[in-house]
Amino acid sequence: MRKQIKQFFEADSASGITLLVFLVISLTIANSPLGPGFESLLVTKIGFETTAVHLRYSVLHWINDGLMAIFFLMVGIEIKQELAHGQLSSARKASLPFFAALGGMLVPAAIYVLFNADTSTRHGWGIPMATDIAFAIGILSILGKRVPVALKVFLTALAIVDDLGAILVIAIFYTAELQSTYLLYALGIFALLMFINRMGVKSLWFYLIPGLFMWYFIHHSGVHATIAGVLTAFAIPLQGRKGGHSPIQHVEHAIATPVNFLIMPLFALANTNIRFEGGMLEGLASPLGMGIIAGLFIGKPLGITLLSYIAVRLRISELPKGTNWLQVIAIGLMGGIGFTMSIFIALLSFVDPHYQTEAKFAILVASALSGVLGYLLLKRLGKKYIKQPI
Repeated sequence: MRKQIKQFFEADSASGITLLVFLVISLTIANSPLGPGFESLLVTKIGFETTAVHLRYSVLHWINDGLMAIFFLMVGIEIKQELAHGQLSSARKASLPFFAALGGMLVPAAIYVLFNADTSTRHGWGIPMATDIAFAIGILSILGKRVPVALKVFLTALAIVDDLGAILVIAIFYTAELQSTYLLYALGIFALLMFINRMGVKSLWFYLIPGLFMWYFIHHSGVHATIAGVLTAFAIPLQGRKGGHSPIQHVEHAIATPVNFLIMPLFALANTNIRFEGGMLEGLASPLGMGIIAGLFIGKPLGITLLSYIAVRLRISELPKGTNWLQVIAIGLMGGIGFTMSIFIALLSFVDPHYQTEAKFAILVASALSGVLGYLLLKRLGKKYIKQPI
């Protein structure tokens, strides 16, 4: 039993399966007698507050602004490593995932705007731009050898560029009124971290402790606090002491399991507690619902495939080895699994709980449609292959 549990947590699909389980648990609680009690728990305030320091927030706020900063720390680490020596380390390697991700962000946003241009929900255009990498990679892993390694690498690189785009969108367009003093404090700490990096300091405490203060100042500046996780990741050194793991690898190994099996499941548990009520299906036909569903389910595969095709035809890029255009379309469908990131942006987009619930439900429907169709298409196309180096 112990061996089987260890194998489960080491499997690439485990995080996606865990997210799915917590999604079901959250929906079950919301539609049971436990629902009101769970809602009360989420709005319960914890922390402390003084005349100088304000750190008393609801449980939901701590999950979305506190724990999710650690998730974004891991995202930042993945982006930095890919830029340094991965699929984004050269123009040739990065070109196809870059163009695919660009198409997968611009086309869904444009489709959403078409549905919501003159409505009170027009600010949600960032919702269908996002991809949930854990779910998408989890589904590919379930397919095993039916999916070439090159295709998995392509989706991972695409999702990382997509995450970078989502981070920029959150930082630029989903920021409340800026408090310049706090923002300057945060930028000063980031500059200090980069200076420490240049001085060759390897101890993680010199990065993580100032990173906590940077989180506090960014949180109070009006910029979403999760950006602190990304900035901290960019400051941590890539190179370690001779013969040992680098500092950034130490952090990645330390937080990977908590992020995949605690933080993201908690986020799903807290933010997908949707109570099914009469009229919800009709809400899918509203501009908000149609914009999200069309953006994720149609816009993602269309944008990813279209810009990939243009890049290949112009000989800027080339398809991954052993893949074809139908598989790229299937990967585009996988990109339509918005879930965690889409819900996160939906919460930033709307204050009205009605719009938040409507957006969450549309995201769940679009992500389910995208995931099921993408899985079936890849399964049909998939054949066993001889493993080749990428």
